[in-house]
Amino acid sequence: MTHDAVSSADHTTPPASSAAALIGAGRAHLGLELGSTRIKAALIDDAGTVLGAGSHAWENDYADENWTYSLDAAWDGIRDCYADLLRDVRERHDVELTHLASIGISAMMHGYLAFDEHGEQLVPFRTWRNTYTADAAALLSRTFELNIPLRWSVAHLLHATLGGEEHVPRLGHLTTLAGYVHWQLTGRTVLGVGDASGVFPIAASGDGFDPELLERFAALDEVADLPWSLPEILPEVLVAGQDAGSLTAQGAALLDASGALRSGAVAAPPEGDAGTGMVATQAVDPRTGNVSAGTSAFAMVVLEGPLSGPREEIDLVTTPSGDPVAMIHTNNCTGDLDAWLGIFSRFAELIGHPVGAQELFGTLFGAGAQGEADAGGVLSYNYISGEHQTGVPSGRPLLVREQEARFTLENFMRSQLYGAFGALAVGMEALLKDEGVQLDVMYAHGGIFRTKGVAQQVLADAIATPVAVGESAGEGGSWGMALLAAYTARTAAAAVPESLSAFLSAQVFASQELTTVHPDEAGMAGHATWLAGYRTGLPVERLAGEVLD
Repeated sequence: MTHDAVSSADHTTPPASSAAALIGAGRAHLGLELGSTRIKAALIDDAGTVLGAGSHAWENDYADENWTYSLDAAWDGIRDCYADLLRDVRERHDVELTHLASIGISAMMHGYLAFDEHGEQLVPFRTWRNTYTADAAALLSRTFELNIPLRWSVAHLLHATLGGEEHVPRLGHLTTLAGYVHWQLTGRTVLGVGDASGVFPIAASGDGFDPELLERFAALDEVADLPWSLPEILPEVLVAGQDAGSLTAQGAALLDASGALRSGAVAAPPEGDAGTGMVATQAVDPRTGNVSAGTSAFAMVVLEGPLSGPREEIDLVTTPSGDPVAMIHTNNCTGDLDAWLGIFSRFAELIGHPVGAQELFGTLFGAGAQGEADAGGVLSYNYISGEHQTGVPSGRPLLVREQEARFTLENFMRSQLYGAFGALAVGMEALLKDEGVQLDVMYAHGGIFRTKGVAQQVLADAIATPVAVGESAGEGGSWGMALLAAYTARTAAAAVPESLSAFLSAQVFASQELTTVHPDEAGMAGHATWLAGYRTGLPVERLAGEVLD
């Protein structure tokens, strides 16, 4: 295992007195992200130093064959998360947070949130996890001559249209979860271009929806009789730093149940979790990329030029500034691993030796690092939901091993770590090997990387690329969104705005410590053997979905 540690300066928390003064003067920036399992808030200063944090756990529901979250649950979670942030700020700095310099909203991308002309929700939120849009996505892919993933909003829209759903003619506004929350807080129906790129394809200019493809959509016989056009129901697209409105009095009351929060904070364009992950890891320039790992996982690689053509494994999206990005998305990542860790935690409780999460993860991840490079013939499929990257329509978590497999704790944990990134590794092969895309470094963030070096080395070996983790790796998208909010406030006040890349380089990451792990030859060879077995065993995973209800 090879590590390079790079640091230009210590990224320390400012003295309590100066932090309190900054917060009291309303100069802090808030990022809020609605992730798959947690709603998180991060309060930062101009340089990205975290001044306070809050969180709220929530889960999706599976109702009427649809993965969803209720909007009531979203608002309950947002208010609880913000209240948790207030408590943290009070404990850290002995100051009340009453006004903000800027605010930014992020959320899981894609899916379908449909409203009528009066702002009433027409159907329950359909999340990115729903994979029933295959026919619609295939029709759009043929029409656009571009890969349209199952989870994109336009695929959900056409699916509802093809199914003759009653609500479709009554559509007045279509948006994402981040766009919806931003709309309620500011009154503006806009989307950041990164989030918008998971709704409908973006033009080559990087600042709006593709006009030619909008025309191709309108020419489809299937939508000819609808009383609206797509441009009429889609939000306005903005790039990072552009004016996305401000927090209204009504929005402040929605966010802060105590009523203390004032209106007026500058609002950043709402972004998807892919975009905030890129910002949180400074992966916004060509030949850089980032992996965001949570319930789902995605790798974002900023492109130097076009790909050879459409590929089902690769989505074309953008950075928050509108630059082209190849995205490898998987529906599954740490969910099954977390469930297994819960089993071990419960066992420890039963024998009278309970352990904290940090010790549990460190011990078991450390065991995985000691496993055989090919995991000893142990295969793990972490498919809680279907997985489009590997052609699995309905997921069933599955652990399987060869008859002669060396089934040890070390190999079990190695396979679990490989499995967390298994579908991602399949997609990255298409991008890096088949397409020949050049990638100098992959930045990584998410809770799985908090145990230093282990998941980082697994990923480096899986994609044969150096993987860098910063000290903010565990902060995730709420921190990245707070940075976009700070950038928006800075841009609004600047006579000559700087680029997002320049802002991140000079203001934030110049003082961030970065640890880079390089691929290991034995690890790469072992992972290649494991991945070959993983591919071979996929028919078993598909069969499990067919026969196990």
